Amino acid sequence: MVPHLVPRWPVCLFQWRAACTLGACVPQSAWAGASRTPGPGSPRGAVGTSPLVRRGGSSSSSRAPEVMLTRERYPVQRLPFSVVSEEDLAAFERITPGRVVTDPEELEASNVDWLRTVRGCSKVLLKPRTTEEVSHILRYCHERNLAVNPQGGNTGMVGGSVPVFDEIILSTALMNQVISFHGVSGILVCQAGCILEELSRYVEERDFIMPLDLGAKGSCHIGGNVATNAGGLRFLRYGSLHGTVLGLEVVLADGTVLNCLTSLRKDNTGYDLKQLFIGSEGTLGVITAVSILCPPKPRAVNVAFLGCPGFAEVLQTFSTCKGMLGEILSAFEFMDAECMQLVGHHLGLISPVQESPFYVLIETSGSRAGHDAEKLSSFLEHVLDFGLVTDGTLATDQRRVKMLWALRERITEALSRDGCVYKYDISLPVERLYDLVSDLRARLGPKAKHVVGYGHLGDGNLHLNVTAEAFSASLLGALEPYVYEWTAGQRGSVSAEHGLGFKKKDVLSYSKPPAALQLMQQLKALLDPKGILNPYKTLPARA
Repeated sequence: MVPHLVPRWPVCLFQWRAACTLGACVPQSAWAGASRTPGPGSPRGAVGTSPLVRRGGSSSSSRAPEVMLTRERYPVQRLPFSVVSEEDLAAFERITPGRVVTDPEELEASNVDWLRTVRGCSKVLLKPRTTEEVSHILRYCHERNLAVNPQGGNTGMVGGSVPVFDEIILSTALMNQVISFHGVSGILVCQAGCILEELSRYVEERDFIMPLDLGAKGSCHIGGNVATNAGGLRFLRYGSLHGTVLGLEVVLADGTVLNCLTSLRKDNTGYDLKQLFIGSEGTLGVITAVSILCPPKPRAVNVAFLGCPGFAEVLQTFSTCKGMLGEILSAFEFMDAECMQLVGHHLGLISPVQESPFYVLIETSGSRAGHDAEKLSSFLEHVLDFGLVTDGTLATDQRRVKMLWALRERITEALSRDGCVYKYDISLPVERLYDLVSDLRARLGPKAKHVVGYGHLGDGNLHLNVTAEAFSASLLGALEPYVYEWTAGQRGSVSAEHGLGFKKKDVLSYSKPPAALQLMQQLKALLDPKGILNPYKTLPARA
């Protein structure tokens, strides 16, 4: 049994549910290994841009079915790049001795995305340790017209981290050294291949935290986080990587090393070139090192998990939360009742509060436990008295905090066990955030098994997911382009934090005007005139 969650304010203020039995965790290998397979009659190349995921319920010991090659599933043509030769392999061996991988079994994992929805057929993977080695690799590939697929932890959601055809995979896995950390300013400088969770441990030992936190932190690389402008759970408090990244070291397509690895908070000299590469998904250059500002480690962290009677009350709770908690508010997440049902059904997690149409998770982070508890108590009393919240529970110690966060963080895992999943990551005006979920339920009817909405309410970021027993071309046709058109109608974004990658590159026009797309194409042509860096990704193909 999980210990009771003890509130930090008088019990008479709030009838908290004390028991919070969250059940056993399911190992990732038990649910992330199965493949998406097309349903009967589904045409190749007709899958659209949503990452449709099919997970099996078998044990992790059984071998996952092979993922269909991207070139066979999607209507994409290989560009006229050179093919890797024996002479090329010999040259790579001279640049990275002993770190040229050509074994098909070793290459298998790097050719497939973690959702197991796309698969390339690269024949070679390179593992440089230094920026100089990356420079030599790209200079050689540029001269030979060899396409390159930069790869970090391969945790992306839109197919941006794996080859489409036979591109050379350039892995940053061995570029995992901390270069420096300043204990006064909190500025960390490290190589791009450092794993986010390991960096978090490193800076927490020095009383700081990383400004971003992701569900994939145990695998994702900081370079990949920056290249995709990852958002995550701390965005509300610390903002985007466009603000917390102070400097970058990047290798351009021709091997030129662009050293903008400054540790200065203020540098108003010329164009801020690093911003070009944050969110560029490896299409403009390969990030090799990062300078990032880390905030001080909070001394007091509280998490409240609350039930709300409607989405209007969720919005009012958020507005009240911002006004009453102010500087200590660090996260405000929401999920609907169907999300809670799915984590309960598939993962055995038990809701710590009574059944509600919506749930919110609020995290506070501050420097004084007594001060934070007083503010939180006043806030909770207010939302209860005004009927915005009907039930809730509170956690103050780390283990209990993690238990409540699991209800939110493991929704993706539960959805993956529910059948075929069509996933959308969109930004909308916060007052319209849930309207699309309601519209789709009415639009899809029995075609869909579940239509759920959850996400970062504080950031206006909705994770919209639709599940079905099997792939359905008619269901996909009902979803796309309707979801993108609906989002564009609200002046939203078709990708809030996952990026565009391979799967969403052709819907960029729903969020950006033609002049912006043209300028992006011009920047790509300027920095990578041969188009060798992560081809077929991020930007729509030219007519």
